[in-house]
Amino acid sequence: MKKILSAALMASALIMSITACGSNTTNTDDTTSGTTADTTCSVSVILKTTASEYWQYVVAGAEAYETDHPEVNVDVKGPSSETAYDEQQNMIETDLHSGTYDAIVIAPLQADLVKTLISGQDIPIINLDTRIDAPEIVSFVGIDQEAAAKLGAEAAVIAAKQAGWENITAIAISGVQGDNTATARLTGYQEGIEDAGGDFLETEIQYADAVADKAANSMEAIMQNHPEGVAIIACNNDDMAMAAARTASGHAAYANTIFLGFDGISSACESILVGEETLSVAYDCYDLGYKSVEAAVQAINNEDVEENISVDATVIDKDTAQERLDYLNALLG
Repeated sequence: MKKILSAALMASALIMSITACGSNTTNTDDTTSGTTADTTCSVSVILKTTASEYWQYVVAGAEAYETDHPEVNVDVKGPSSETAYDEQQNMIETDLHSGTYDAIVIAPLQADLVKTLISGQDIPIINLDTRIDAPEIVSFVGIDQEAAAKLGAEAAVIAAKQAGWENITAIAISGVQGDNTATARLTGYQEGIEDAGGDFLETEIQYADAVADKAANSMEAIMQNHPEGVAIIACNNDDMAMAAARTASGHAAYANTIFLGFDGISSACESILVGEETLSVAYDCYDLGYKSVEAAVQAINNEDVEENISVDATVIDKDTAQERLDYLNALLG
């Protein structure tokens, strides 16, 4: 009878210990009074890739949450590139069915595919960066991509006018065609440029899969088609904006072109300071990584989680690039 009672008490204690992640329990028996024991949970963070500077800041933010909350295990991963769809699919399927994690954060490469993969899942799922339209999503952590891109586009038109352009035409070098984030940024660029009095050449959008070498090829094509120059080249990210600016360097007709990027990474700040990339739409990607894990832990603990968690965007130019650069360098040590 005593063995049965002892087993029951142990089971009850175990259940109580796993009801929350990061909750503190103070023991009150005579021998351990005042000691604090933390329960543990695990969060998987699956990004679009870990092979770019931008996503390294997101990684840093997610891992910083674990540093601040050692009772939480954070496992960050991502495919080799933003077109490695099968890699990310395998990661998501593996982590969903492993039984290892109490919550999963996903920044999807293919939102519709991920919607199918997570269908019917009970585990808390936090959606990062690109929206997944699914009832299983507890919270979306990101920015208003369209509004942020519009902010950058409006600033680019002002900069183009200051640079002496009278006919303000703009061509976009976009990311992966059909990607929700790339589409939102294109929409924002077009709205911002047209609202500010520029001409967005919608039929001449170049798709470069969010990578620099393809953006350089796109820029070559633009220069061949427009030897007279283009006032604004609006890129889906900073890697592409820097590649486009380098490709156009030395071409007289593009000497005053405004190269607009997105993400505000450190290499972009350096590029802006030396007069290559002109502007970058920036936001705190480190904070996005941190907040996504924080939301996951709140969901595990059955706490109220905001449906939309966002950070503000700003436009980095030559006057603010050094301050941004100093901040980013401090994040990665």
